[in-house]
Amino acid sequence: MKKTIILIPIYNDWESVSKLLENVDLQLDNWDAEVSAIIINDASTEKKSNIKLALKNLKSIKLINMKENRGHARCIAAGLKYIFEKEEFDFVIPMDGDGEDRPAELGAILCEAYENPNIAITANRIKRSENIFFKFCYNMHKLLTFTFAGHSIKFGNYSCLPKHVVQKMITEKATWSSFSGSLAKVTKVRGSVKSIRGTRYFGPSKMSFINLVKHSLAIIGVFKSFVLMRSILFLAVYMFLIQQNFTVITFIPVILVLLLLVSVFLISGRENLNELNNSLTNISNIDNIK
Repeated sequence: MKKTIILIPIYNDWESVSKLLENVDLQLDNWDAEVSAIIINDASTEKKSNIKLALKNLKSIKLINMKENRGHARCIAAGLKYIFEKEEFDFVIPMDGDGEDRPAELGAILCEAYENPNIAITANRIKRSENIFFKFCYNMHKLLTFTFAGHSIKFGNYSCLPKHVVQKMITEKATWSSFSGSLAKVTKVRGSVKSIRGTRYFGPSKMSFINLVKHSLAIIGVFKSFVLMRSILFLAVYMFLIQQNFTVITFIPVILVLLLLVSVFLISGRENLNELNNSLTNISNIDNIK
């Protein structure tokens, strides 16, 4: 029987993660699988309410508390490292804890993983639930990522990773800043299922325009060497084309590309300073809540 661990990062959203676990448990009815969950609490400032869950399919639920708030990507990275070193498993499924990664798609992901056990399976977005402005910005993010990083990344955290891919992820330092970017970097062949971005169980989405920009830069930063080469090529060709029409307006694209490069390498610099190669030292305690 395949052993699967669902990895859920959370920050101050206990009500949502409780509902998520209940919905996941319902989706596992009639599945011949051993599924458990590990919740990574990113140093929440709100106290955990008493979680009383009537679950029949999830084997166990563990809660790991980070000592410091490290952000979504680093929580997942720390969780992957913990699972690889401490747990027995065949697959890990990172999943947002707020309902935007829909449990209704869990069956399709597991089916694809069982049929293709040696490759990562991603939940590729075909539809989003945000407003028109955010959807436009998201499409621009995908275009920017493809233009400078050379990768069309249509997935987020929601995926299914076999053990050997988890090992690659925890040895790729960029995993600490961008899960999806690192997964695209370490896996050349992936399977996928179609996914609809759901709505949060409680409260508005936390993916603001600023967070989307940071998310985009973090992905691009994973491929910084490739980005640097493409940027130099673009600047060389562009400067050659405008050499006879050099004005303040024609210089704007140059400024934008230079700003992009500075931002990407600043993110990479923070990544190198804060990478969690010793991530287990940033975990305070583990509570088994089932």
